[in-house]
Amino acid sequence: MKISVITTLCNAVQTIDDCLDAMAAQSHADREHLVIDGDSTDGTLERLQRRRDQLGVLVSEPDGGIYFGLNKGLALATGEVIGILHSDDLYADTEVLARVARAFADPAVQALYGDLVYVAADDTRRVIRHWRAGAFRPQRLRWGWMPPHPTLFLRRSVYERVGVFDTGYRIAADYDLMLRVLSQLEGPLEGPGDGQGDRHEQGPEHRQGRVVYVPEVLVRMRLGGKSNRNLKQIAQKSWEDYQILRRQGLGGPPGTGPLGALSALAWKNLSKLPQFVRR
Repeated sequence: MKISVITTLCNAVQTIDDCLDAMAAQSHADREHLVIDGDSTDGTLERLQRRRDQLGVLVSEPDGGIYFGLNKGLALATGEVIGILHSDDLYADTEVLARVARAFADPAVQALYGDLVYVAADDTRRVIRHWRAGAFRPQRLRWGWMPPHPTLFLRRSVYERVGVFDTGYRIAADYDLMLRVLSQLEGPLEGPGDGQGDRHEQGPEHRQGRVVYVPEVLVRMRLGGKSNRNLKQIAQKSWEDYQILRRQGLGGPPGTGPLGALSALAWKNLSKLPQFVRR
């Protein structure tokens, strides 16, 4: 099974070699790495060109930012399954893509995700936060739950069905996409009578495939990403999250409107606190 992994970047000369090394070390051979560069000027492109033989696709041109780059990569990907690895992130070990391929051997599986650790920018061995995602249940979407996006793998047919990243969002288009995808899929233990009558909590007979949760760390993510770099960006992300919850009719019990969306947003942010507790 061919797995496509998309990396978008701009001026990432300090971290791109680690990302490329993590991909090159994967034991699963049937893969392609698509790198979409937003016209870097710091030597990143030269690094990429030196390792061109490791890349299935290399594009370097100005674009509108990360989500424009991801959409470009989605249009070029040829794998049956697609994942995203940011330029400052690493796969946790050499078997990540092999585990993904084994899970997707079941044709009912449409999505897979796992756990993630946030690591220090200058030392990827030092764990700062541990995101234990937990098993997917469709009703959890109403309370702000989401899996770690860098650990999410989807069949290409899912993107063809639900669409790509909405570039109208500057920071939270990944959250929007995940809600659009997961609201159509079933959790592993979902009962047929759960939540009937609500379009986001239908029974599995109305859903279009299964979600698999791998309770292992799949990605090591450096702190300092676009959504958590400073207070201004955190505020921007929260506002976009709220808009997304309202737009998709999610947030708290059905019919609670803006208050339900605010409740879900608050719970979404509070749920991150256990990530700081070492276990």
